[in-house]
Amino acid sequence: MFYSISCEEEIDVYNLRSRVIDISTEKRTSLLNLKDAEAFGIRMHDRVRVKAGERSVTTIVQTTRTIVHPGELGVFEDVARQLEIESGAMVAVELQPAPTSLRLIQKKLKGERLTGEEILNIISDVVDRNLSDVEIAAFLLAQQFHGMAIEETVSLTKAMVETGASIDFEKPVYDKHSIGGIPGNKVSLLIVPIIAAAGLLIPKTSSKAITSASGTADTMGVLAPVEFSAEELKKIVLKTHGAIVWGGSLNFAPADDILINVEYPLQIDPESQMLASILAKKLAVGTDYLVIDLPVGKESKVESFEEARGLSNRFIELGERLGIAVKCGLTYGGQPVGYAVGPALEAREALQALEGKGPSSLVEKSTALAGLLFEIAGKVVRGKGQDFAKEILNSGRALQKMREIIEAQGGNPMIKPEDIPIGQHVAEIYAPADGYVTRVSNRAITEIARAAGAPMEKGAGLIFYGKEGHKVAKGEKVLEIYAERESKLDEARALALKINPITVEGMLLREIPEF
Repeated sequence: MFYSISCEEEIDVYNLRSRVIDISTEKRTSLLNLKDAEAFGIRMHDRVRVKAGERSVTTIVQTTRTIVHPGELGVFEDVARQLEIESGAMVAVELQPAPTSLRLIQKKLKGERLTGEEILNIISDVVDRNLSDVEIAAFLLAQQFHGMAIEETVSLTKAMVETGASIDFEKPVYDKHSIGGIPGNKVSLLIVPIIAAAGLLIPKTSSKAITSASGTADTMGVLAPVEFSAEELKKIVLKTHGAIVWGGSLNFAPADDILINVEYPLQIDPESQMLASILAKKLAVGTDYLVIDLPVGKESKVESFEEARGLSNRFIELGERLGIAVKCGLTYGGQPVGYAVGPALEAREALQALEGKGPSSLVEKSTALAGLLFEIAGKVVRGKGQDFAKEILNSGRALQKMREIIEAQGGNPMIKPEDIPIGQHVAEIYAPADGYVTRVSNRAITEIARAAGAPMEKGAGLIFYGKEGHKVAKGEKVLEIYAERESKLDEARALALKINPITVEGMLLREIPEF
């Protein structure tokens, strides 16, 4: 049955019957039948104010020929909740003008500078879902092509903080962040308990994987819950001095997740946006001292030391303007950290390292970065930080502190590496000849682990044996792939054989002439 439409022409208000669509998009979208859209002069991506009683929400219109009928307005679950309506409720729909922020985005597209107030206007509309993905993409592309002056980046960072929640611990706060790109980089699971064991506050908010095989929050999520409110995080940290939680549940710099979701399909990451995203989340927890891990090497986000120095200087300058003391550690990024990749396998390896049995690359990187934090904290003199970090790790104090953190976050504090379940389907890859490992591909390792099901399937991932320079014999195992489903294991094995993640070569590389 179709419903009639009444139109109060003076103010262009259209009365429609709602149809709630059982999908939560978090994008404040509404669906209008194409016939109604043409009759009302409303186009796709226009904004309409939807009112039910005293409640109203501004939504961005999408059009359809079939999902809703003429006389109906389709609203998704999140909009229906805000309006407190069910299917069949009458709603008033009014066309709205484009927001001021759209004109400001157009200004940036021309390469012009934006003021702090203008940037706050844009970010507020991003958080309030007043901008479509297309309009947000335009803002990101404007940054990609024209960049931002340092003053703009400062304003962008502050705007991202102001439009979200924040915490004041009323004590000095320390933190560490990695720009990512290196598989197996579970160093935060060592750094946080090392720093906390020394009595310093380190509320580590981390991301879940987008393109990697496991984010820090994915790995910690194997050991304990990682989703908390800001008040719960504060309580945990004041009790244990440390935490490792998912930032997405805290409402810190909420614009960041929205912007990242638009960046991902475009495969862009504007530097100004990256800088602001990182420091906004640190500013939201009151960070005073920050160490940033910049992996450098082939197939990492930063491939040269020259590029890394430039990026370090911009992090440091932005930190100074925001009141955060920043120190950057340029680390080796030419191959994975440790030997395990995937949430459960990485959690197991991190616990082994805390027990004193972990791989040297994981221990060395973790203690080096923790050492930098101790040095800027004034705990030790320059050059002695890593020794102090190793002392805490080797004494067992970091392991004990990690157990306290796991318990405070609702996990089992006595969990052992062997208690962690991993994928029951396993495939092995062997060396094709006698020789040496000459290359371990970061990109290939990540692709194989994801093909196996990581990070969504916690037990999926891989373990590789031997890094560059390691001597192997023909038929020796160089890679194990773990999956929770046999179909995913077959997919990952086939990919591993195709893209060759570990290159083994003998001393004789080529014969000329070839026959």
